[in-house]
Amino acid sequence: MNEAQKHRLRYAVEVLTVAALCAFFFFYGLGNFGLVGADEPRYAQIAREMLARDDFITPTLHGEPWLEKPALYYWRATAAFRTFGVQDWAARLPSATFALALIVIIYFHMRRFRPGAQLDAALITASAAAIIGFSRGASTDMQLAAPFAIAMLGWYAWYETKSKFWLFDLYFFVAVGTLAKGPVAPGLAALIIIIFAGMRRDWRIALRTLWIPGILTYCVVVLPWFIMVQMKNPDFLRVFIFEHNFERFATDTFRHKYPLWYYLPVWFLSLLPWTVYAIAAIAEALRDTWQDWRRSAPGVARESSEPGDAFAEFLVIWAVLPVIFFSLSQSKLPGYILPAIPPCTILIADYLQRRRGHQVRNRLLAAHATIVGILTATVLLLPYLVLQSREAPPARALWPAIGAGIVVALATFLIVRFQGHEVLRIVTMIPVILAIFFLLRSAAWVIDAAYSSRPVARYLAKIEHDNLRPGFRPTAVFDTRRDVEFGLGFYRDEKISRYERGEIPKAEHLLVARDDEQQQLKKLLAGRYFISFGAPGPVNPQHLEVFWVSSSGGSGE
Repeated sequence: MNEAQKHRLRYAVEVLTVAALCAFFFFYGLGNFGLVGADEPRYAQIAREMLARDDFITPTLHGEPWLEKPALYYWRATAAFRTFGVQDWAARLPSATFALALIVIIYFHMRRFRPGAQLDAALITASAAAIIGFSRGASTDMQLAAPFAIAMLGWYAWYETKSKFWLFDLYFFVAVGTLAKGPVAPGLAALIIIIFAGMRRDWRIALRTLWIPGILTYCVVVLPWFIMVQMKNPDFLRVFIFEHNFERFATDTFRHKYPLWYYLPVWFLSLLPWTVYAIAAIAEALRDTWQDWRRSAPGVARESSEPGDAFAEFLVIWAVLPVIFFSLSQSKLPGYILPAIPPCTILIADYLQRRRGHQVRNRLLAAHATIVGILTATVLLLPYLVLQSREAPPARALWPAIGAGIVVALATFLIVRFQGHEVLRIVTMIPVILAIFFLLRSAAWVIDAAYSSRPVARYLAKIEHDNLRPGFRPTAVFDTRRDVEFGLGFYRDEKISRYERGEIPKAEHLLVARDDEQQQLKKLLAGRYFISFGAPGPVNPQHLEVFWVSSSGGSGE
């Protein structure tokens, strides 16, 4: 086999490896547990209504306009529902497919501009905790992060090659990000480019980025929907731009206020199991950037001495800016800094590429191996941690998990220590693959029981089938998390009444309440008859109880 054949074979193996691992990380067991939290079922329900109404302009939730977010996620989820039916796993396909696109673009970008680091960059990104987590969420976060990353890589490809072909990527994919989450996409892109131009002492970089065909492309992609939704909903600009962008950033109206340092632990967890190497890569890139800055003449543009020598500097700016920006916001959620994760993982790959052939740093490797071991033990203990949150896991679970973590940590350290950085990727990813397989095969039912309304909805359907006469009866909740309300809204395809808002149906209905609220229900339902059907399952970590409640004209208890 000659060199050309070896090269083609190696390329084919890499592509198949990326495809297989992305299929596992993003698509395997996508519906093994139900929609969780408040956003997943709420967004899925909006997409279902968009499909049912055949109206792709105004998103609605239970018939009322929902103008908090642009329509990209809803369009893509509607397409998935039309193809596969209204399924919770189909609601997650928009994020999974965008995550796949992100990894593919990273692989081919690095193969062209940083050959040798492409496989590390793709697989380290694919196996980062935040990428896996948000790729499996029916939410808008990956709808922004993936196109934004593609846009930034396209812009840097233009910076290196000066080819307008790559600049098109910036404008098109920033437009896609705008349809996902609004002005944050062009705003962050502009800030990153301007700061990079300032660091290079060459403002012409920013000015040359302004390209009329690109601006027209952005307008053609973004403006039609924004104009049409504003025409149909005169409150759109006020609700979306002012309330859910400016007001969300400047005030605590939406009750997501956290301290300034909130995103430091979020960032640390988002990059697991690669966090230690991310810190090392960013620290080295910052040091090199600072030294290069000091060596360059003040006021003179810093020209690239060789292709790609500003790449690490660009990645650091891209990685750090979103974290700083959203740390200043009065409203914080973990998904906000997802656009900062791909540059970190690419930096890790670039760092490892430059470290090949060098001696392994024992302290750095030991810290990395320890994190991989802790992560392994935590995943094995997760069912006990979720179901017995107020009690320590039993010894029969605790010690085997700790033992497995120690074995994984030692194996990771020793193998990499003697084989070098070339095996770090595979040695780290094996425990990650096994952990995900365990979570989705053995522990998915725990996540379902603790965080999803799917088992509750199934129990309500069983009660109606086995114990009640046929016919529609509304559903209500009392003293539950809002997750339960929105989850039941999706799984039962109806607007859920809430007793605390005075929405006590006069008709016969089913009620989901906390399992310690019977005395309060006697007061609220005075003169009405209600029967408990118990917990919605043999394991009840959400502490819920299901009731049948008679109509207001029924007999007393």
